[in-house]
Amino acid sequence: MDASELQPITDFLRQLPPFDTLSANTLDSCCRALTIGYYSKASTYVPLDESHPQLYIVRSGAFEVHGDDGDLIDRLGDGDFFGFPSLLSGEKISNKIQILEDGLVYHLDPDTFNRLRSESREFDRFFNRAFAKRLRHQSRFKAKELGSTSRVSSLMSKQPLTLDINANVTQAACLMRDSRVSSLLIIDNHKLAGILTDRDLRNRVLALGHDGQLPVHQAMTSHPITLSSSALVFEAMLLMSQHNIHHLPIVDNELPVGVVSSTDILRGQSSQPLLLIGEIERQNSLESLIAVSKQIPLLLQNLISADARAEEIGRVLTSVTDALTRRLILLNQQILGQAPMPFCWLAFGSQGRQDQVACSDQDNGLLLAHDMDEQAKGYFDALTKAVCAGLDSCGYIYCPGDIMAQNPQWQMTLKQWQNKFRHWVDSPEPKALMHASIFFDMRCVYGPQSLFDSLQSQVLASTKDNDIFLAGMAGNSLQVSPPLGFFKKFVLERDGQEVKGIDLKHKGSVLINDIARVYALSAGIKEVNTAKRIRLLMEQNIINRKDALNLADAHEFIAHIRLSNQGYQFTHNQVLSNYLMPQNLSSLVRHQLRDAFKVVHDAQAGMKLKFTRSF
Repeated sequence: MDASELQPITDFLRQLPPFDTLSANTLDSCCRALTIGYYSKASTYVPLDESHPQLYIVRSGAFEVHGDDGDLIDRLGDGDFFGFPSLLSGEKISNKIQILEDGLVYHLDPDTFNRLRSESREFDRFFNRAFAKRLRHQSRFKAKELGSTSRVSSLMSKQPLTLDINANVTQAACLMRDSRVSSLLIIDNHKLAGILTDRDLRNRVLALGHDGQLPVHQAMTSHPITLSSSALVFEAMLLMSQHNIHHLPIVDNELPVGVVSSTDILRGQSSQPLLLIGEIERQNSLESLIAVSKQIPLLLQNLISADARAEEIGRVLTSVTDALTRRLILLNQQILGQAPMPFCWLAFGSQGRQDQVACSDQDNGLLLAHDMDEQAKGYFDALTKAVCAGLDSCGYIYCPGDIMAQNPQWQMTLKQWQNKFRHWVDSPEPKALMHASIFFDMRCVYGPQSLFDSLQSQVLASTKDNDIFLAGMAGNSLQVSPPLGFFKKFVLERDGQEVKGIDLKHKGSVLINDIARVYALSAGIKEVNTAKRIRLLMEQNIINRKDALNLADAHEFIAHIRLSNQGYQFTHNQVLSNYLMPQNLSSLVRHQLRDAFKVVHDAQAGMKLKFTRSF
């Protein structure tokens, strides 16, 4: 390639990250190594040679990256790249690149690519991050990807143990022993100077015959590899693997803020939903279940960091709660013996709807196949108290309203439960309507599904087209409105002199749950998850398509903001709550949140018109 042909390529790459970080000589040699390909839309796909992976740099045209299952992963245009996942991972090419518009593409061979990575840290980091981003796009909600898409800040020890650079190795070893840690960050004038690990003490002190007076700076690893707290866990995994290290200092603004160890990585991987549920099912004691349940907050943070949908997060967290409940029932049955009759453990409220988030309490009950004698009463009293106490120990606090299976009031036969629901439906006084908002979102967590179906079928038969009950339900839910005042300003909750903020739960999510519940009960729909209820109401033309989609979007958006806010509270060591201060939002998000509350307001107006106009 002569100079006249090379110049346009050099000019293009000189403006393109990460090539813009390369020296003039390195960039020149890189450009000379490139080959050029032209891909026509008529060819449909870019031909990829599995035996010869390359970095593809899009100069012009438009392309789509599709997974082996056909799902869209990414869209590419001028200045974008493909082919790098195989170069980084060494795995076979599995994606397909569809040609949307005729395009010109530069090819960079693997030897040159790897040389640039080794010579330029910025170049290497760019493609590591690009690979992590591609993984996130490829499978945001798959459990196997959560370890790759969560942030380092969710795993790191937030108060790293530090030691001054002027200390000696005896002082360091004593501090590590007393604190039961395997590494120390060595500090010089508040800045990170190095890291000292068990391996350093072994290889640089003991193996060389030094005594404990050796200055710590002679034993430490100077200028260690670091990451920022906002980096992806995937990057940490890759760096630790590439450099055969087990501790990675985390530095923000030149100041050490934490450490990530290989143990932290393993713990983070164990918080993936399927692995966590499998671990729950293998435990044989309450103590071990309590220990496993301590991973649930990390699971929530991983899901939030992975940008999972709120609907998915609720379903995943509830699956973990269900698994804990079932395991507690089985463990206690091993102690108490076989139950004297078939029974269902019922979940109500958020667990019933499968939309649990942080700070969930218990709402449960017991459905029995037939009346209890004294022996059965003793058995179920012991079982329910043990299970509810176990859930409380695992972080699911006792219900403030005592709606729990351990309360004899909520241990009933099928006939008794049917009579209880019939009373609530036929006599919709305020207390009955309050119970309706909890008990009518119910699901069987353990026990024969046929027994539960008998209860649910009777309940839905009594609510379908029941104008008086539905009017009462609608009227009760309309007592609370979205937090919008005049001129679309947010109405903030106040507690005396304290401004708590916007109540995203009771003035947002709960109102949408109420709307979906009233419509679903009016139509006899069995589904209790709010998002699924809305979809079914749309499919059955009970709510028109536009209104249903707007309501579904508002439900997801408000829940997403609520979760993101709790994620922020968690990472900043604040008390988790459902309150959001609007000044913490960008003007765009504030506008979107107002629009979401307006959708809820309009949906309430529609519900009022449909169910209460005759009363």
